[in-house]
Amino acid sequence: MSTTLRTLLLGSAVGLLVGSSCDLSTVTPTDVTKAVAGCPDVSSVAAIASVDWAKEFSLDAKMGAQIKGGLEAAVELKGFAAKLDADLAAACGGLATDLGKPGDYKKGPDACKAAIAAMGEIRGKLGGGVKIALDIRPPHCSTSIDAMADCLAKCDATVQGGKVDVKCEPGKLSGTCDAQCKGSCELHAAAKCEGTCQGSCDASFSGKCGGECSGKCNGKAHKGGVCHGKCEGKCAAHAEGSCGGSCSGSCKMDAGASCSGTCHGECSVEMKAPKCDGKFEPPKVSAECQARCTTEVSAKIECTPAHVGVRVDGGVDAKAVAQYKAALEKHLPAVLKIAVGMKDQAMSVAGNVKAVVEGAEKVVVSLKSDPKIGARLTACVAAPFKAAFDAAASVQANISVSVEVKASAEAHGSASAGGSAG
Repeated sequence: MSTTLRTLLLGSAVGLLVGSSCDLSTVTPTDVTKAVAGCPDVSSVAAIASVDWAKEFSLDAKMGAQIKGGLEAAVELKGFAAKLDADLAAACGGLATDLGKPGDYKKGPDACKAAIAAMGEIRGKLGGGVKIALDIRPPHCSTSIDAMADCLAKCDATVQGGKVDVKCEPGKLSGTCDAQCKGSCELHAAAKCEGTCQGSCDASFSGKCGGECSGKCNGKAHKGGVCHGKCEGKCAAHAEGSCGGSCSGSCKMDAGASCSGTCHGECSVEMKAPKCDGKFEPPKVSAECQARCTTEVSAKIECTPAHVGVRVDGGVDAKAVAQYKAALEKHLPAVLKIAVGMKDQAMSVAGNVKAVVEGAEKVVVSLKSDPKIGARLTACVAAPFKAAFDAAASVQANISVSVEVKASAEAHGSASAGGSAG
């Protein structure tokens, strides 16, 4: 361990003990030095899980479990936050670069602030009379219910029979439905839609169309181009209406009907490969285990790509128009994955883990009656606990700035056929 890291941990240990009104008169420098040198490995969940924390620090079973759970959740959140930051840095960095502000963006907030500035500068070149319309179909993000159940069963020793009943908030269940689907159907291939088609329709379409409309536009013959009104016939992209042919994209069911893709909502029989598009209802396990597993499965979240179409009318600089349109259509979907698809879940995960770590910290503070144990334990958990608080702040900052990018992109546009991302 480096001298710098040892100093950081010693400072954290002493600071926490002093802040807890602990009597440090019986803790010698040698005691604390040995405490830091003899810490268990806390670099991964597997390493933390392999330690008997109650035995290692002479704690009761409940305290040991709380410390262990807090550390596991802290490590999971650190990894989740790092991935979120990297993904956003890549999305916003690409947007900023393609709009004329290249840079070696290491952090999501830095990249996104550059992207916001770049969008503003490009729009300034388009002229005051420009009209920008965004056609957005937001992403669907979900996490595996089976993976959540498996994780909970492994991390909570009180689970009986190795099975945990995991439930998703009402209306947010998705999966394969072999019977009637009530909600919306994410189509994996073009298919019949008994409801509202969102995507494209190859025949007998009637509704809004953000892409090429072939047939009639507002009752008049229309052989191509965007229809600013009601399109009847065919719609190539960003459709929202009835479709008498094959629909590609998603189908919002008017009533229970068969779904050839992924059903979002309710199924008349048990869904296969069930996933949760929202929050998990709190299962009957420890708060530490729940926070750790929610974070673990959230890091493996799966999202259908957002679709972004940009229309620019009246721009005075054709090159800037093409540049703006291409950059947003290429990079904004990845930003929307975070700003829309992952927003609520990521904020919930960060808040839950932070609360769990704070609870584990209180356990450490409560050991002031035994300064030698308290000093060693504090030194061993100081770094991962601090990293968890930093990670929670990072998640919040990244979610916040991703929403700012979305708002900036929409500031000079109006939601059209695809609907607003928000």
